[in-house]
Amino acid sequence: MNILVAGGAGFIGSHLCDALLSKNNTVIVADKLIMGAKNIEHLSQNTNFKFYEMELADQDNVDKLFGDNKIDIVYHMAANSDIQKSANDTSIDFNDTLLTTRVLLESMRKNNVKNIFFASTSAVYGGMPDIVLNEETGGLKPVAYYGGAKLASEALISSYVSMCDMNAVIFRFPNVIGPRLTHGVVYDFVKKLRNNPKELEILGNGTQCKPYIYVTDLVNAIVKLTEQFEPGVEIFNISVLSEGTSVTHIAEIVVDVLGLSDVEFKYTGGDRGWKGDVPRFKYDISKVLATGWKPEYTSDEAVRKAAQSSR
Repeated sequence: MNILVAGGAGFIGSHLCDALLSKNNTVIVADKLIMGAKNIEHLSQNTNFKFYEMELADQDNVDKLFGDNKIDIVYHMAANSDIQKSANDTSIDFNDTLLTTRVLLESMRKNNVKNIFFASTSAVYGGMPDIVLNEETGGLKPVAYYGGAKLASEALISSYVSMCDMNAVIFRFPNVIGPRLTHGVVYDFVKKLRNNPKELEILGNGTQCKPYIYVTDLVNAIVKLTEQFEPGVEIFNISVLSEGTSVTHIAEIVVDVLGLSDVEFKYTGGDRGWKGDVPRFKYDISKVLATGWKPEYTSDEAVRKAAQSSR
């Protein structure tokens, strides 16, 4: 099968490429390499791997890519994933998330490609700390540009599915961590403690508590769900079986992994790390568990493994 992975050089996308190539698919990656090419360098000699460096928000570029390659399905992993970064530049999420979605869907329509699998996010739900979130939860009000662009992309995908007889599987996942991570709380704590092993600044009051999923668990779910999907649009929450991990406990795990002691935690205060942060939420993942998928790691275990890989 010929598979396009848009954003395949990124953190999650590159792990997805590894999994798809292991199943003898031909994988075509299109990415503008914001984070560089290091995540896919190990794939360069694989004869089933093709790479195109390009701006995915450019319709002509993407139309040519589809014209030059027979593409059976599309994994849309391209997006800005750094919520803090986009808070200072509102164009980032529009261009890198929403516009890329529209461009990919248009190229699919023009070339009669029928299946798209989309990486969405828990951020589409906004701040609902007192509700266990499932795929049918309504009243979605994202509180960050990132979540807004993802929710708008979901709506756009749904309309193309209806109008163009396509199929889509949408994955809403929380914080994803593991090897090749380039930002986020685990990465930041490791970096800060390398610079100063005696003191750690923690954004907020440390009680923020969210589920963290290890990247291989997420990729295994994505691959399984795209091998057995129903016509139309399907949405899945993907997360861990355990409760989330608080920011303070993440700090404690990272300190332990690095073999440090007597580290002073300094909190910036407030109930969230930054404007647009969702300090806590809970996921219902019964729908994805019913497919037979189950995560290997708890949230705490994922944090520990990610810290070990970032040392």
